[in-house]
Amino acid sequence: MFDTLTQRFESVFSSLRGKGKLSEKDIDRALREVRVALLEADVNVGVVKAFLSRVREGALGEDVAKAISPGQQVIKIVHEELVTTLGSETAGLVKTSPPLTILMVGLQGSGKTTSAAKLAKLLQGQGRNPLLVAADLQRPAAIDQLETLGRTIDVPVFAERGGKAPKLVKAAVREASRSRHDVVIVDTAGRLQIDDDLMKELAVVKKAAAPDEVLLVVDAMTGQDAVNVAQGFQDQIGVTGLFLSKLDGDARGGAAISVREVTGAPVKFAGIGEGLDELEPFHPERMASRILGMGDVLTLIEKAESVFDEDEAEKAARKLEKGEFTLEDFLTQFQMMKSMGSLKDILAMLPGSGSLLREVDVDDRDFKRVEAIIQSMTADERRNPKIIGGSRKRRIAFGSGTKPQDVNRVLKQFVEAQKMMKTLAGGRGMPSLEGLMSGQRTKR
Repeated sequence: MFDTLTQRFESVFSSLRGKGKLSEKDIDRALREVRVALLEADVNVGVVKAFLSRVREGALGEDVAKAISPGQQVIKIVHEELVTTLGSETAGLVKTSPPLTILMVGLQGSGKTTSAAKLAKLLQGQGRNPLLVAADLQRPAAIDQLETLGRTIDVPVFAERGGKAPKLVKAAVREASRSRHDVVIVDTAGRLQIDDDLMKELAVVKKAAAPDEVLLVVDAMTGQDAVNVAQGFQDQIGVTGLFLSKLDGDARGGAAISVREVTGAPVKFAGIGEGLDELEPFHPERMASRILGMGDVLTLIEKAESVFDEDEAEKAARKLEKGEFTLEDFLTQFQMMKSMGSLKDILAMLPGSGSLLREVDVDDRDFKRVEAIIQSMTADERRNPKIIGGSRKRRIAFGSGTKPQDVNRVLKQFVEAQKMMKTLAGGRGMPSLEGLMSGQRTKR
């Protein structure tokens, strides 16, 4: 996400870093490039104007003139102002006595139903006990879709076919209190913000639900239209927060940058993939760092902590110390890394990786290829890969649907991983990004 915008910012920053002293002309030239980048990213014109005005004022201040590295100071100002534009602080869900009632609203096709399920799964992982409510009675398939998603994530769905949405929502809140669900997530029917009758219907549902949160699901891929939709719902219904869906498909970033400043409502969640576990709380500072190509180490750490088992990690460390780290252990580590998400997204969270990733073909199919190859080995081969000669490589390749060269590559990656993990276990520091990327295919 934000690939195009990130490249443009990196280009501007690289020209600033080489300057020992910045003139007003240098700053204006850089800001012109930033302006073009933001407009090309479909950022709201008013937001661009306000953003650049704040950056210019800060960049011409005394602190920059006296700084040892004025270029770095300007980059710092751009980062700070982008954080301000995105919302300054992380805005979580309101704290209230249970059940916390959340109304999901938005256009049809914006991803409300899937977003409701993603939010339920996220809260469930935080120890909450959510109840999903199928209040989209305009679209018969919506109830079936939510029930299917509910079964997938093991969250109950309250549904009554043929009823009225306001009555259904009231009954659902009563049921949540009776059955001790501490969160109620209501999936409503999609509607256009310019359709007065439909918006009035939504207002009646809102009154019946008496929600603590009204989250507007905005399709980030619609760019400037997303901002118009958000403003329309804010004016007519009133929203407490925004939920950006399909952010992973938004290479430009216009919606993410604009909606907070235009509507005044904070972005609370961001959908970063199709999977039901691919949802993140929206952290303005971290998102600004991603957009500017500075990585996002905190989110990477949190993802790792949620996936990697501490006991398993200690066991692997002990095996390394004894020289017993096998291909089976390598496969386990690989599978845990895969569950963190797209390999390119993971690597993009490392600071300074943007330009390197553009030179490397990072393919998530490599995960599946490695799994297939190791799973095609015998137990003896996984424990002692040194016994894998030519004939064994051909057999493994045939069994995994790959080529002997692919088997060679995996064995080489395993040796490199052993060396890297021995370095980490010995406390000799983190390996370089180039080390992490070893074995990936360079673009021709």
